[in-house]
Amino acid sequence: MTNPAATARLAGRREWTAFTVLLLPLLLVSMDVSVLYFAIPAITEQLDPSATQQLWIFDSYAFALSGLLITMGSLGDRIGRRRLLLTGAAAFGLASVGAAYATSAEMLIAARVLLGIGGATLMPSTLALVRNLFRDDKQRGKAIAIWSGAMTGGIALGSVLSGVMLNHFWWGSVFLINVPAMLLLLVLVPVLVPEFKDPAPGRFDLLSVPLSMAAVLPVVYGLKEIAAEGFEPLYLGCLAVGLAFGYAFVRRQRTRDDAMVARALFRARGFGAGIGLNTLAAFAMLGSAYFTTQYLQSVLGMGTLEAALWSLAPSVVIGAAAPVSAALAQKADRAYVIAGGFVLAAAGFALIGLVGTDSLWLLLAGAGVLASGIVTVMSLVSDMALGAAPAEKAGSAASLLETGTEFGGALGMAVLGSLGTAVYRDDLAGAEPAARETLGGAVATAHRIGGEAGEQVLTLAREAFVHGMQYAAWGGTALLLGAAVLAVALLRGTGAAPAPAAVPREHEAAYS
Repeated sequence: MTNPAATARLAGRREWTAFTVLLLPLLLVSMDVSVLYFAIPAITEQLDPSATQQLWIFDSYAFALSGLLITMGSLGDRIGRRRLLLTGAAAFGLASVGAAYATSAEMLIAARVLLGIGGATLMPSTLALVRNLFRDDKQRGKAIAIWSGAMTGGIALGSVLSGVMLNHFWWGSVFLINVPAMLLLLVLVPVLVPEFKDPAPGRFDLLSVPLSMAAVLPVVYGLKEIAAEGFEPLYLGCLAVGLAFGYAFVRRQRTRDDAMVARALFRARGFGAGIGLNTLAAFAMLGSAYFTTQYLQSVLGMGTLEAALWSLAPSVVIGAAAPVSAALAQKADRAYVIAGGFVLAAAGFALIGLVGTDSLWLLLAGAGVLASGIVTVMSLVSDMALGAAPAEKAGSAASLLETGTEFGGALGMAVLGSLGTAVYRDDLAGAEPAARETLGGAVATAHRIGGEAGEQVLTLAREAFVHGMQYAAWGGTALLLGAAVLAVALLRGTGAAPAPAAVPREHEAAYS
């Protein structure tokens, strides 16, 4: 016989339609990470930014996004996730218009900061609302699997879509594509998505806002700069400052009843482990992308749009990986499925470790296998962490997951990028300084020299870059195999149990 209580918990057509609408902001926020890759030459020609301004045009979005995730997740729990989502959608749409019609570099940077603030409201709100819409474990697992795949695919799609738009329109068009989607969101969300919030949130801890930003921003900045420039004292100092503020932030959260990050989140088994494993997965995902994009353009000599189109190829297998892993997790202990995802990703890194200077298909195969394993891990640990967290704290839980992703991605580029760069520079010890610094510098040097000597410089630089990529790939392989062992050790026995704490049904009724 059918259990009526269990049947009542199943999401129907309305919830799945609402979920489809919630994918819109997720796609746009993830696309905005890469949408400027093709637009920057046109922006440089029209707005004439300085070198520093050009860097801030790229980085201001990511810094605002990562610095405010924890704050916005906690705020959504208090004022309502739907309300925060709608506010963020309106801000994101207006900032997109401001960026599209920016008349100076300063105006574009300011618009990118506002886009990052809007993105910080959208990402934890969408994931938290997924947690609330799907109370059945199987349905929630399937929805989060789709959510993870959409987020990963959006980053790759952003660069391709910007290239297509720039072939037909001016550079501001890459921002205006956000506006119709945000208008649609503002119309449909109030109709389809019920409101959810913490019925007893307590006071908002204002001091924790600057503390969390002071903890996150210097670390993200330091890691990004280490990936690009190496281990300079200034960047190591940024890491130290961020870690010091991080210690103060954690200490404050542990000693206050009205903390921004509730202690109840970490009492449930699997939540803290899920955050850590998600960070390791992001480490591998962004760390590998650091090399694959350069390989396509600077080693194989592809144009930017061609490289972006080829980079979409691994996404074909990503679409199947997350739903399959969600189904497996319902039949076996999640610890072993997550560990299997890490092993699969490690196999992808191992394939990349075998890539030569003319191995397009081997690279794409390795990237596809790696991405499949990473999406498997990220979808399952996200579902596990959100399911373990009390439903009224879903916004805070989602923001911690997203912050872990930002940290992991920056750390992956810094560590693996530094490892590959060290090998590259060692192989080119006798080359010109510009060629020895980066592969891009070697390409420019080869074009300047020209002739057979230029070709020789380019060949040596490409071989050195691939050698460095191989070392980084084998380092990533070892890390992911260790993560697989860690997943089993930390999560064995968690199974697919439902969340131990949830908002009572009478409270949920009051939110809608």
